[in-house]
Amino acid sequence: MRFWDWLETKDENAPAVNIAIADSEERVRQKVRFYGQVQGVGFRFTVQMAARDHLVTGWVKNEYDGSVTAELQGFPKDIRRVIRDTQTHSRFIRIDRIENEEIPVDTHETDFRTC
Repeated sequence: MRFWDWLETKDENAPAVNIAIADSEERVRQKVRFYGQVQGVGFRFTVQMAARDHLVTGWVKNEYDGSVTAELQGFPKDIRRVIRDTQTHSRFIRIDRIENEEIPVDTHETDFRTC
């Protein structure tokens, strides 16, 4: 099966690695750390494109230990969609573990950027 065919058959609501974000009708901000094969594979670009697709603001950057940190701000369902999309976009990306914590919302932020 071709990769794009496989991608279309994946359940969009079932990420490979789950992230705990409580449902809310208000915007939230999550600091998320991704571990696995996430550097040198276009992961930051993938996060940025997924965030922009789902109207999530924030930033993403590589860490010295090989992980990637992102701050994602938006509605919880949209943040979960960004996480899902990062796991299904490329066969080169492999997320082994995700850590997240809720942090205060930045009311002045309007876009998503890579650092």
